[in-house]
Amino acid sequence: MNVDGKQMRPIWFDNESKTVRVIDQRRLPHELIVQDLTTNDQVIHAIKEMYVRGAPLIGATGALGVYVILVQKGNQGADDAWLKRECARLRDARPTATNLAWGVDRVMEKALNASEYGARVAAALKEALGVVEEEAVNCRKIGEFGLSIIREIAEKKNGEPVNILTHCNAGWLACIEYGTATAPMYTAFDAGIDIHVWVDETRPLNQGSRLTAWELGKHGIRHTVITDNAGGHLMQHGMVDLVIVGTDRTTRAGDVANKIGTYLKALAARDNNVPFYVALPSSTFDWTITDGVKDIPIEERDPDEIKFVQGFCDGKISSVLVPPESSPAANHAFDVTPARLVSGFITERGICGAGEEQIMALFPDKKADKKIG
Repeated sequence: MNVDGKQMRPIWFDNESKTVRVIDQRRLPHELIVQDLTTNDQVIHAIKEMYVRGAPLIGATGALGVYVILVQKGNQGADDAWLKRECARLRDARPTATNLAWGVDRVMEKALNASEYGARVAAALKEALGVVEEEAVNCRKIGEFGLSIIREIAEKKNGEPVNILTHCNAGWLACIEYGTATAPMYTAFDAGIDIHVWVDETRPLNQGSRLTAWELGKHGIRHTVITDNAGGHLMQHGMVDLVIVGTDRTTRAGDVANKIGTYLKALAARDNNVPFYVALPSSTFDWTITDGVKDIPIEERDPDEIKFVQGFCDGKISSVLVPPESSPAANHAFDVTPARLVSGFITERGICGAGEEQIMALFPDKKADKKIG
């Protein structure tokens, strides 16, 4: 995507230095910092500490991480058992997003098919870069299919802006290019449709107010940052025409794990007859499970993310303590929205209803993935 006249992605392979590079998203929007990833420990740290975040980007980082494992200093890349152990460490960096295991396993399998070290490295890099490009294409297609939903609403509103609400950041920063939830917004804006986006701040790490607002602003899309709890009020007063969110893992029966607070938006949308769509590439479906509440692991992160708020003050980024220092905090990173609250899924293959029959009709070639390890 275009950032101040420069084409950027949140992750890329630098051909000159043969290095994987990422934007450190913890510093946005106030600082644009690029970090090199040269060891598996660095890749794991970048995923855990959210230099990179968002299901498709985590998957791409895991894919390129297998290449990093093979070329890092002191590697034992011709040793199958060692490679599997290192990949297992990488796969476990974060538990909720299914894309991580998908990306790691896909590249590891290609690498293991090559016995000679040089061929193994080449196979891993080729497959990892293929993952990156496929996810970018998938997000572009999500935008093209999602455009029809926004266009239909725009035609009914006779020239008035279409008001879209989104939660967290499911933009290009999370997805290589275009984003998932934001892809239809970018496509609609570029097609000349008048849109306005309500951007949930998305506590505790404020990915909405920090990242989504930054993205939309760079693209010229009108938007307004709101508190996480304002969405229901806006829907009650007819100020939201459509909700589009992303997802970190979705079951084949349509239950959706996304950033904490998504479930409450879905409930408010249902109560006010506002369409609630989830945008995702097929890599984010977990084809092995049907019960999201029971079977999707929910990450619990450091309570300090709740207690401290990061911001820009007096020319520097700093953190401040909000509650009493002695007060405990609980930091559940995701919640699960049941399929019954979802109007439909926007995927790279088209739009479908939120039920196992409809999903599998769109993806008849998918079945329970075998585990590699």
